[in-house]
Amino acid sequence: MRVVTPDEMGRIDRAAIEKEKIPGMTLMENAGAAVAGAARDMLSRSGGRRVAVFCGKGNNGGDGFVAARLLERDGYDVRVYLMAEPSELSGDAAGNYERLQQNAVPVRVVSTEDEALDAAAMAAVSDLLVDAIFGTGFSGAVEGLQETVIRSINSSGRPVLAVDMPSGVNGLTGAAPGAAVDAERTVTFAAMKVGLVQYPGAAKAGEVEVADIGIPPALLEEVPDSDIYFVGLEEAEELLPEREPAAHKRQCGSVLVVGGSPGLTGAAALAARAALRSGAGVVTLGVPEGLSDIMEVKLTEVMTRSLPQTAARTLSAEAAREVRELCGQFDVLALGPGLSTSGETVSAARELVESVEIPLVLDADGLNATVGHTGIFNARKAPLVLTPHPGEMARLLETDTVEVQSNRIGTARDAAALWDAVVVLKGAGTVVASPKGQVRVIGSGNPGMATAGMGDVLTGCIAALASQGLGAFDAAVAGAFYHGHAADLASSMDGMIGMVAGDVIRHLPLALRRGRAGI
Repeated sequence: MRVVTPDEMGRIDRAAIEKEKIPGMTLMENAGAAVAGAARDMLSRSGGRRVAVFCGKGNNGGDGFVAARLLERDGYDVRVYLMAEPSELSGDAAGNYERLQQNAVPVRVVSTEDEALDAAAMAAVSDLLVDAIFGTGFSGAVEGLQETVIRSINSSGRPVLAVDMPSGVNGLTGAAPGAAVDAERTVTFAAMKVGLVQYPGAAKAGEVEVADIGIPPALLEEVPDSDIYFVGLEEAEELLPEREPAAHKRQCGSVLVVGGSPGLTGAAALAARAALRSGAGVVTLGVPEGLSDIMEVKLTEVMTRSLPQTAARTLSAEAAREVRELCGQFDVLALGPGLSTSGETVSAARELVESVEIPLVLDADGLNATVGHTGIFNARKAPLVLTPHPGEMARLLETDTVEVQSNRIGTARDAAALWDAVVVLKGAGTVVASPKGQVRVIGSGNPGMATAGMGDVLTGCIAALASQGLGAFDAAVAGAFYHGHAADLASSMDGMIGMVAGDVIRHLPLALRRGRAGI
């Protein structure tokens, strides 16, 4: 599903009006009708009749005017609260305000604190609240009377339907630095917006419906400059590699995982097991020789390889040479899970990042080893996939986590271009970006994944899919989706609280089967 920025949506609207000669009033009428339809559906569940519609002065408010008029026509008890003076309205919004007046729908202007309190009182006794205050172009923090009303909407305990975007949410980033509407449902128009697929905006939007308002589909493909898509099961299924009936294990991909250190053997083991469970035919785990025995106990199907170690039983500089030689026998290297940040190990990791000539998936301490040395990413000739969580991304970019999280798509896209690598920015609404500017937002996963080891599993998933012939970007997208999809299966079958990384590994084959079979 294509995702557009507010600027792109504005240009799509203009192209529909100017190029396709679709009147703006027609588009607004269609938008308002979609909102009214969703409102009727929500009210049918409760049997309620009272609706309070909160409108701003822009086109978002105009959509609210249309919805209010149509609901009033259908016999609902509708009250409109206008967060501006009528003289501030213009264009199609002003036209639909006049139509509202002609249909005798009650409108109250909210221009004082007392009027805002009156609106809050009505919100508390209404059966449905419709938020049409701010649209997709909003940025910054809500202030003044709008803030008072939004906080009243949220505290009312009544169901809320948002128009296009919950008011207070940045349509470009999903950020909500101040008060923002908590909607049960959002009707957005023509295409999904970036602010609806990134958190906290995605959470505040509730259930999102993309309504067709008559904009030709061709414009949704022709106008946007960006290449941003939301990935669901249907899109992910198209990426899955096919397996030949007579395939043998080497044809199904071979992965070398390198990692592990005292206290962190689990991370390396998880990554290796996840690679096998994601379809790789052969997986070997390279670990410091002093940890080899414990890995033999931990793992059955995964083969192990002892590597030279330091006195602290971490990988030594000599291990880098041995790993480089081993890479000639494998399709993909996954480096980093449980590696440690001891000095000699860090140097070995940097050397491998720069010199290994097969596709590399870099995670955890492999990423930490490159902080301050990210120029080595550009020195590589083979594909590179980086899988940082927000903290690791902040360290790599020499910024802070707040800055990373404030614009996750922009951060991932810029980093991918800067480092000439595929970047997987983990977290709710995982973002995968390519050096060419492609962005995919992953539509799977749940809060139960907030537990240790999940990132190691993701590393194994991506490495396995890359070993089976997918390009680095597609492997990262498919790996991230099916990693989250397996977690969703684990949550539905076993419960979300208490989920561990091993539960996700256990469900990976079923996730991949369900994806392909559509069951």
